[in-house]
Amino acid sequence: MSRSRTARLMVAAAAAAIATATALTPTAANAAVTLPPTHAKFDYQIGGAYTPPAGVQVVTRDRTASPAAGLYNICYVNAFQVQPGEQSQWESDLLLRDSAGRLVIDEDWGEPLLDIRGAKAARVAAKVNGWIDGCATKGYKAIEPDNYDSYERSKNLITTAQARTYLKLLADHAHVKNLAIAQKNTVDLAQYRTTVGLDFAVAEECGQYNECGDYVDYFGNNVIVIEYTNTGRTRACSGFGSTLSIVQRDVDVSTPGTSGYVRKTC
Repeated sequence: MSRSRTARLMVAAAAAAIATATALTPTAANAAVTLPPTHAKFDYQIGGAYTPPAGVQVVTRDRTASPAAGLYNICYVNAFQVQPGEQSQWESDLLLRDSAGRLVIDEDWGEPLLDIRGAKAARVAAKVNGWIDGCATKGYKAIEPDNYDSYERSKNLITTAQARTYLKLLADHAHVKNLAIAQKNTVDLAQYRTTVGLDFAVAEECGQYNECGDYVDYFGNNVIVIEYTNTGRTRACSGFGSTLSIVQRDVDVSTPGTSGYVRKTC
């Protein structure tokens, strides 16, 4: 499970202005999907499902969990990296390797990167789209494909164009299943949201790194914010508490009753 790691690159002002004009206009691709309600009470439960706190309207849970009854549910899928313990479920040649044949690893989370270059993108997408099918069958309304920014950790082996091409395969499939699909982090690629086919944003630590406004430029108020520090939450709430869905969680997104559990809102 990835988290925001460093402050992102500044997005060009001209590109942001163009995106603002298009961000609020639904595309033909997403016309059949239902977006999460904006400025809704939100809970991020990818570390384990539990009864949502009172008033919560939107919940994100891991694809292996069942949706929360009566709420808008987003299905978390680790789409660009291998979830811990699942490496044996992947064909060896679909794991990204450097020139010496070593696996390229996201060191923060111990997750091998998936090789989404060239023809391999379709093979990786076929497996992940199977997970998306499972989310649809369970009753989820949207998909959160994580680690769009894995190219930053790929030792320059994966390009941003390859990341976008692969994610479009997932977005097209999600829309066929009448599921909305989020852009997870990676604000420097938000200018491509329409061509990739992304419907809303899930932004980790945009308050911490002063990026929430950049997401709003491209996605309007269809932005869900997750912060991991009091400082980040305070900044996000100060600037966007009346318009965006904002929650602070602990980095391990643990469950209530455990020692590290944190959940705060504006």
